[in-house]
Amino acid sequence: QVQLVESGGGLVQAGGSLRLSCLASGGTFRRYAMGWFRQAPGKEREFVADISGSGFSTGYADSVKGRFTISKNNAKNMVYLQMNSLKPEDTAVYYCAARKEAIMMYDYWGQGTQVTVSS
Repeated sequence: QVQLVESGGGLVQAGGSLRLSCLASGGTFRRYAMGWFRQAPGKEREFVADISGSGFSTGYADSVKGRFTISKNNAKNMVYLQMNSLKPEDTAVYYCAARKEAIMMYDYWGQGTQVTVSS
């Protein structure tokens, strides 16, 4: 059983930056692909970024490409989301998720961290 705990959310002005962190425990971290998702009020949860177990392969939603960077530190069981040039439309609860690389569905989710971008 994998447990995920996010941190690093907060209030930031448009154009600013935040770095989200997610600490994983309970599994062999390098065997898990990790993802970041977000859910804004009144909207469905959406994919933001993902990274392979090794950390060598990444993917991004078009809406964040070029502004957000996902990274993974297998020695520390951590995954990060560096968010630059933030926009008010990035306001959402951000969730960290984990899946075994052979399985496409994310099985493990954190509790979420709020990101609010003011205009």
